[in-house]
Amino acid sequence: MSAQPEVIVVGAGFGGLGVALSLRRAGFDRFTVLERADGPGGVWRDNTYPGAACDVPSSLYSYSFAPSTTWPRRYSAQPDILRYLRSAADEVRDHVRYGAEVVAAAFDETRARWRVTLADGEVVEADVLVCAVGQLSTPAIPQVRGLDRFAGPVFHSATWRHDVDLRGRRVAVVGTGASAAQFVPEIAPVTGHLTVFQRSAPHVLPKPDAALTGRSHPTRLRAARGGVWLAGETLTRLLNGRFTRALVGAVAALHRRLQVRDAALRAALRPSSEPGCKRVLFSNSWYPALSRPDVDVVTEPITEVTEHGVRTADGRDHPADVLIWGTGFTVAGFGFPGITGRGGHDLAAVWAGRPRAHLGLTVPGFPNLFLVYGPNTNLGGNSVVTMIEAQCRYVVAAVRRLAETGAALEVRREVADAFDREMSSRLAGGVWSTCSSWYRTADGEITTNWPGGTWEYLRRTARLRPEDFEPARTTAEV
Repeated sequence: MSAQPEVIVVGAGFGGLGVALSLRRAGFDRFTVLERADGPGGVWRDNTYPGAACDVPSSLYSYSFAPSTTWPRRYSAQPDILRYLRSAADEVRDHVRYGAEVVAAAFDETRARWRVTLADGEVVEADVLVCAVGQLSTPAIPQVRGLDRFAGPVFHSATWRHDVDLRGRRVAVVGTGASAAQFVPEIAPVTGHLTVFQRSAPHVLPKPDAALTGRSHPTRLRAARGGVWLAGETLTRLLNGRFTRALVGAVAALHRRLQVRDAALRAALRPSSEPGCKRVLFSNSWYPALSRPDVDVVTEPITEVTEHGVRTADGRDHPADVLIWGTGFTVAGFGFPGITGRGGHDLAAVWAGRPRAHLGLTVPGFPNLFLVYGPNTNLGGNSVVTMIEAQCRYVVAAVRRLAETGAALEVRREVADAFDREMSSRLAGGVWSTCSSWYRTADGEITTNWPGGTWEYLRRTARLRPEDFEPARTTAEV
């Protein structure tokens, strides 16, 4: 093994760029980032719907090793976050290939190398493969009867049709999650009539947003980052306690009471699940938008789409010229391409609809493969960038060990199984197990979220433990 192992990183979003920047800072420069799109940014490149923004303050929703002193707002919007990521990508521009879509990757046991196949048939190789495609890259679009009959434009919030003029149109929005809570207030004032179809009402908290002026001093920025992180850890603890969850629910109820004067609408917007079971939203404009006289909130289930609208279970037809899905993303396969490990085993088949990985990073039978923002690393109350940075450091440690020993790193099955049992046990008793959401698989397993605070994850990933991996084997033995 060379002192400089070759690394392929799939994806140029927060995860992939974080790995690339971390490798470069550690002195490793034989890496290539493969990005299927024509630019960096991941979800912040793709999601351009009106009002797209982050619900984590930018002081924490950014790399600690690459802080920005010029965020325009406490909670920055999509264009500002994308600008930040483009700036980060500029640091490793010579290592990034755009328009390079990965369709398959296979581990060559004879040579202990990963062979990565691109959509155009090109094959590239590396010692280490890092998949950083994120959990929220595949839009979830419900299969509703009659959808093909609808006469007007239909699109998902993640693939927003900016060429569709919504002014004066009758618009149907399906979904009341984080994306809808941002774009509905933006489009409500211009549509002729807006109908929002709600399957379950979210808990909504006030958003303490504010404009920022001038450049932030680095010391103040670090202090703000630490304060936001501590607030996120506190929120995580609140959502994990039965009585403290009630406190969060009370704040959300007061927010709803102050912003929704109509008693019938307020009742329709009252969540049936506990705070934190589904994603808690932060918004000052969601309830005012739904309270407009030209906006209807429909809670009856959708039964079919007609040529000119949407029909619900009560037999009512709701006219619409445009249909917008605000239904989030699917994470069943975590968006990873077809990956084949030792013995020809396919990762999707190994997971069989239930993704799992030790520390969310490594899978038995797949040497030198590392996942960023993988299974059980999503959060409900803090910045996922904190988790991503921990994973980047872990990947750097793995590459460093590979350079020193030349031995493939494959997590031991008993170690991974013990971690999986721990996750299942801890998550089974938590708030996420009390209702259905995108956090859970079809059989009810929670494969997306981390059960504790970020501090615990930082501690557990701080050191790569050689004893967690199979005994060292040379390339000839693999």
